[in-house]
Amino acid sequence: MEVAVYDTYVPKKDGSVMHFDILVSDETASKELVYQFGRQYLAQKGQQGQPLTAKECRFCHIAESAQEIVDVISAQGYYIIEMQGCQ
Repeated sequence: MEVAVYDTYVPKKDGSVMHFDILVSDETASKELVYQFGRQYLAQKGQQGQPLTAKECRFCHIAESAQEIVDVISAQGYYIIEMQGCQ
């Protein structure tokens, strides 16, 4: 499966920045749905209410994905790759 990768930088409540990628099926056309997935992830990390719009989250590229990632996307609609400041 090919996935669309959205490069995301969100300011945290403490002023630092979270950098993560949101991966969705390349057939997911709605950017608002991608942002909704990002907001769900932020809520899981205790960062609910932080901005997540086109300013913070941008389409990066299409990539071939590992089966493990495909399975998660099939189950929940998205997969997060944590890059920096996500702990």
